[in-house]
Amino acid sequence: MSELPALVKDLALILMVAGIVTLVFKKLRQPLVLGYLVAGFLVGTHMPYVSSVSDEHNIQTWADIGVMFTLFSLGLDFSFKKILKMGAAPFIATSTIVFCMMMLGIMAGHLFGWSHMNCIFLGGMLAMSSTTIIYKAFDDLGLRQQKFSGLVMSVLIIEDILAIVMMVMLTTIAQRSGGGAVMLKEVAKIIFFLVLWFVVGIFIIPLLLRSARKLVNSETLLIISLGLCCMMAVISNAVGFSSAFGAFVMGSILAETVEAEKIIKLVEPVKNLFGAVFFVSVGMLVEPRVITGYALPIIILVLTILVGQALFGTMGFLLSGQSLRSAMRCGFSMAQIGEFSFIIATLGKSLGVISDFLYPVVVAVSVITTFLTPYMINAAVPAYDALERHLPKTWVRRLNHLTLSHPSDKSETSKWRRLLTSMAVITLIYSILSAAGIALMFLFFRPFAVKMIPGGWGDIVCGLLTIIIISPFLRAIVMKKNHSEDFKALWTENRLNRLPLIFTILVRLVITVGFIFYICNAVTDFSSAVLICIGVAMVVLMVMSRGLKHRSIRLERMFVTNLRSRDIEAQVSGRRRPLFEGHLLDRDVHIADFEVPAGSKWSGQTLKELNLGREYGVHVSSILRANRRLNIPEGSSVIFPGDRLQVIGSDDQLAAFGHALDEQVYEEDYELEKREMLLRRMAISGSSEFVGKTLEESGIRHRYNCMVVGLEEGMENLSQVLPSYRFAKGDILWVVGEADDLKRLMDKA
Repeated sequence: MSELPALVKDLALILMVAGIVTLVFKKLRQPLVLGYLVAGFLVGTHMPYVSSVSDEHNIQTWADIGVMFTLFSLGLDFSFKKILKMGAAPFIATSTIVFCMMMLGIMAGHLFGWSHMNCIFLGGMLAMSSTTIIYKAFDDLGLRQQKFSGLVMSVLIIEDILAIVMMVMLTTIAQRSGGGAVMLKEVAKIIFFLVLWFVVGIFIIPLLLRSARKLVNSETLLIISLGLCCMMAVISNAVGFSSAFGAFVMGSILAETVEAEKIIKLVEPVKNLFGAVFFVSVGMLVEPRVITGYALPIIILVLTILVGQALFGTMGFLLSGQSLRSAMRCGFSMAQIGEFSFIIATLGKSLGVISDFLYPVVVAVSVITTFLTPYMINAAVPAYDALERHLPKTWVRRLNHLTLSHPSDKSETSKWRRLLTSMAVITLIYSILSAAGIALMFLFFRPFAVKMIPGGWGDIVCGLLTIIIISPFLRAIVMKKNHSEDFKALWTENRLNRLPLIFTILVRLVITVGFIFYICNAVTDFSSAVLICIGVAMVVLMVMSRGLKHRSIRLERMFVTNLRSRDIEAQVSGRRRPLFEGHLLDRDVHIADFEVPAGSKWSGQTLKELNLGREYGVHVSSILRANRRLNIPEGSSVIFPGDRLQVIGSDDQLAAFGHALDEQVYEEDYELEKREMLLRRMAISGSSEFVGKTLEESGIRHRYNCMVVGLEEGMENLSQVLPSYRFAKGDILWVVGEADDLKRLMDKA
């Protein structure tokens, strides 16, 4: 028999050690990420006296796949629509925190005398708080349903997005030179491909999934999803980005489809497997010698994170409009680094631009700050109380009302802002689509056309087809929003608005003519004046074409339908949150979702029997059961396992309710083997207490917890025993029950 490959042996060692260590960490109520790091340290080459991984290169390949699937899963939880609905507040908080912590990290690196690239990557690592660790801490402390935790999670989502962009920027800094011009070029490149992939993906992928919906089951959906993830990773790598960036983009595209919920559940085991291998590979790089040698920098970096996040995190949330108490609770919660710091460190190591010592140092800092996270979260309120006692009351009052958002009273200003923003977004999106269409036609179709149609006509045919293909986009650039309510209101309310409005049309006209000019200039030898005239004439034809208008509208409606498909599915299935939720967020109460556990003692009871209003001060506004929503349930409504309850209350009330829901469950049966049901043959003797009694009087069911299956008649037949049947000497019964119960029953026979 052939010997097992080293990869299989290494994988067996990694998973077994990781399984044992994570069980210990689960018992200690610590994040599993730390368990994976410890497991990696134990199987690494730096740990003596135990077996170690023999081929680290293969494990690193699996770890890279783990990073890709981790970011794919992150993309599945991400929604561009959710980000846009958050408003400016989370962006203000995130920008403040990331910028300040990055500068603080760079300064700390220079303080230690480290190289310039080490300092830059260190700043990126310290700026990224851990979504996994914070979510786990909130869950363990029973804070996940409180309002401030929702603010923290919103900021963490945007932080994760910035981390993706930061990885691309750090790669550019590490590999190239050229200063600000190169950086701006890379930013433009990111925006171009991000918009292109997202728009094209939202237009095509939901259509493909919808057309194959009847053929797709769980297995095929998993394969299709992972295939799309890997495909986008390859495309992303081909255009100069990381594979992880492409995986994230594909995840965010699939997040807008109806199948998103199913994909998340299907992909989670795959993500957990490869993610575990990644975190174990991180732990394998920990060197005790490096940690002891860099003990002082590790301690300083831990203090930098704790103090920096507490200070700048609080400041960021204050600037976003939160009260001082809420801002401090949010800021103190983010005082740790985690998975993205490891990913950034892995990136720096793979690029060969950071020193070997930086990786184990960051891992050590992450472990320490992770252990301290619950204590930092709990310290926020006492710190606020102490600050409130020592600061002048006027300062506290001003800090509680500090905000950067000042709503304008001028409706005309808001109309201009909405109109210009919409025009800019539309122009950007359709310009990117037009540029992509031109690039694809010139790259793939033009050589074929020139070869098939000689004499220069191939270029002309390619140019005409290109203009026809992108004509819906060009028409949309010129005409979209020209008949909107804001445009018409500004036009009629003030004559002074008309010239600027005409100017917006002219600017978009110039952009559109520029695209046609570029195409015609590439395929003909006409003069610039002629090309401009051709461009203007073509734009006029596009604007006047009713068929092109309907085609453009149809494409846009199809895209919007695909983009809203998950929202439509949520409305149909009753999972859409109520509209009045936004009005509650400004007050002391808010809505939270709770799922009734499978073994809940509340199951089978009515809301009236539970009396949740009197016990916890909360109100159940809706019950979601399967695909049906029961709004404003009555007291007679029964609670079932798996029900999702939408509950209204304050932070303290919701915390008490959630704690009671989780605690009031039936204990797990740890002796299942003793609960086996057995079938036994029982003969009624003359001295039995059952002689002369009916089946109902015998108490076999309610006293002995057993059931009479039948009365034996002959060798093959069993007759049914009625409740009125009286047992007699010599009756042979067949009885079902648990072993202990049957033994008690047999003793009485």
